[in-house]
Amino acid sequence: MSDSSFSKDFLWGAAAASAQIEGGWKDGGRTPSIWDMATKKQVKHGETCHTACDHYHRWKEDVALMKEMGLKSYRFSISWSRVIPEEGKVNPEGLKFYSDLVDELLANGIEPLVTIFHWDLPMWVYKKGGWLSEGIVPLFREYTKVVVEALSDRVKWWMTINEPGCFIMNGYMQGAHAPFKRDYLALSRLSRNCMLVHAASVKAIRQYAKQPVKVGIAFSTGAWVPENETPAEIEKARKLSVEEGNGLMGNRWWMDPMLAGKPVRAYGIYASHERDMAEIAQPLDFIGLNIYTSFNYADWGSNQRPAPGTPRNALGWVIDERCMYWNVRFIYERYKLPIMITENGLAAHDMVSLDGKVHDPKRTDFMKRYLGQLKRAANEGIPLLGYQHWSVMDNFEWAEGYDPRFGLVYVDFTTGKRIIKDSAWEYKHIIETNGAKL
Repeated sequence: MSDSSFSKDFLWGAAAASAQIEGGWKDGGRTPSIWDMATKKQVKHGETCHTACDHYHRWKEDVALMKEMGLKSYRFSISWSRVIPEEGKVNPEGLKFYSDLVDELLANGIEPLVTIFHWDLPMWVYKKGGWLSEGIVPLFREYTKVVVEALSDRVKWWMTINEPGCFIMNGYMQGAHAPFKRDYLALSRLSRNCMLVHAASVKAIRQYAKQPVKVGIAFSTGAWVPENETPAEIEKARKLSVEEGNGLMGNRWWMDPMLAGKPVRAYGIYASHERDMAEIAQPLDFIGLNIYTSFNYADWGSNQRPAPGTPRNALGWVIDERCMYWNVRFIYERYKLPIMITENGLAAHDMVSLDGKVHDPKRTDFMKRYLGQLKRAANEGIPLLGYQHWSVMDNFEWAEGYDPRFGLVYVDFTTGKRIIKDSAWEYKHIIETNGAKL
């Protein structure tokens, strides 16, 4: 592979989400989100996100760690209930937290990438109907306006929402995530409201931005990996990646309406509609893809089973780096928009060794495997904007609590102590060489 696969302004970075790292759940005028109100039975070990990594109080230290690791960008999300703690009330202290964070990032040469919503729906919004009510659309539009007016003089990169498929499917259908509901018949309504929120947010960003901005959305996505690279097998994998099982409901259900203005029908009971497409399909500057594993071994929609001993992460997800290339390729071929990898990383059970360091060779190997496949896509001319490793630090992994560790930085959740892991130093070298030696 050539040394110039990635563009000179490629955004090498890492990502996090407000609910997973901030803590300070009652500090600075913030009110609870649906994740703050999860019960002990709904999260492993009865753990909560109330303190998490305490990033709300330790953000300067964390930005210093990002600089030490050589990050060029940092993708973070805004806590809606920190900015708007109740309907019609803007919290200046909450906005100041994010404004100060942006200033600190820029002062350290780190490009801020803002995700407006990453799952922590305010309780006050939930009580008004949440994603089940179309009333969420004007509420989210106003929230977007407030954030954009406060930060867009310095923030160029914006994402409306993170992984609509995950927080809708897991939260309202499977009951695995907050608000822990099971209503399979509500999917079409939930999805429509979510897509309309995205559209309203895109329009608000463009209307109120104080400088030219780049606007996108981050999807939880995957792809079928072809058995071999014959034209027939590639075409089979391409179709499976959008037409059946996870390909249909994880990719096309969301992407076709929002990216191509095409309604989708599924299983005879779910549908989006042509009358909504003009509103939903707002022009975007890029697509964010959160890529972890292939659809070949998905619990739903696949009859393949991995061979005994197949490599998996700490959450049981199969490790198959080929999914990075095929996912990027198939999505680009279908929608023709530049792509940013907004999440990719390894959940592991890291620990502090006797020497006081955190040695995580599996994460380093994982990173190099997946980035090698991303480099293949870059070599083929697919426009790639950046790679945001998940996660910048160990954090609250939703209903799984604190056991799975995704971070480049180890966090002791009792003391708050941070330790940069070996993988972060390897990533720093990759960044410094712009991926030349992958």
